[in-house]
Amino acid sequence: MSHTSHALVVGATGIAGGALLDRLSGDGWEVTALSRRPGAERPGVTWRSADLRSPGSLASALDGVPLTHVFFTAWSRQDTEAENIAVNGGMVRDLLAALADAPVRHVALMTGLKHYLGPFEAYGQGAMPDTPFHEDEPRLDVDNFYYAQEDELFAAAERQGFTWSVHRSHTVLGYAVGNAMNMGLTIAVAAAISRHLDRPLVFPGSETQWNGLTDVTDADLLAAQMVWASTHPEGADEAFNTANGDVFRWRWMWPRIAADLGVAAEGFDTEPRPFEQQMVEAAPVWAEIVAQHGLVEPDITRVASWWHTDADLGREIEVMTDMSKSRLAGFTEHHRTRDSFSRLFERYRAARLIP
Repeated sequence: MSHTSHALVVGATGIAGGALLDRLSGDGWEVTALSRRPGAERPGVTWRSADLRSPGSLASALDGVPLTHVFFTAWSRQDTEAENIAVNGGMVRDLLAALADAPVRHVALMTGLKHYLGPFEAYGQGAMPDTPFHEDEPRLDVDNFYYAQEDELFAAAERQGFTWSVHRSHTVLGYAVGNAMNMGLTIAVAAAISRHLDRPLVFPGSETQWNGLTDVTDADLLAAQMVWASTHPEGADEAFNTANGDVFRWRWMWPRIAADLGVAAEGFDTEPRPFEQQMVEAAPVWAEIVAQHGLVEPDITRVASWWHTDADLGREIEVMTDMSKSRLAGFTEHHRTRDSFSRLFERYRAARLIP
């Protein structure tokens, strides 16, 4: 990138945001990282703190920063979809309004496959498109905060004169602590607890997920696609699915993940066995594991998001995406999911978050 390029990463302490910081700083960008609280120091990265729900806080934090590219990866889970729309659509609107005078050239927005599946409260209900999902499918006839975020993005782009891209990721595998949707670390923590109790790592999900085809998104690939779209004309004003590029069945992947984590595997039996039920008494066990292995995070709620992994693996529908659009446009990066899990577990071990 030229010396005049300056990226803003919104939600910089999350899984996707952290991967973007690594990618951008590694490529020599000037980067401003925005979050409620500063994260770890990185070369070339300046942290700014703001409340994304406060227009005044955003305006103060970003005043005078000559930003050219924006990568928006933040979201805030609310109790109802109406609240999700108000809060998450509002965060996109207010963030871009705070940048009305900045020389912004492109805004990349991370969303997800609930674009095709519907929101949590209407998940998988009604008429859905066939798998694999394609980007040109019409919106579902249901309220969805992803649609609200897109609409705010489109309106600001027309008003302020920048190009945009939307990145619809599936389950994102990557490094973060305290994240509400972290399947990789959640499975690793469940495996450590299972091994400590001398029991197998039991698949928590449905028969459909155990036997059906699926895909996931490596956070590094997501970051690469967002940066590609923001710097190539083929990525301008387009929505892209964002997944590793391979497909797998959990009945094949689960025993391999368990082997990586040093525990026996047990698959689907007759009904789902959610982690929230399996791990109801897990907090004191995790405390023992942390003490025994000298780990750095004793609060199990910061390393395990049982509800999210249960929701993902408990689905009674097949979920996978078509990646042809971005490949034909020139983005050809591909990750093997088996390797994505293995690399992620090694990174968490090195950080002393899992044994």
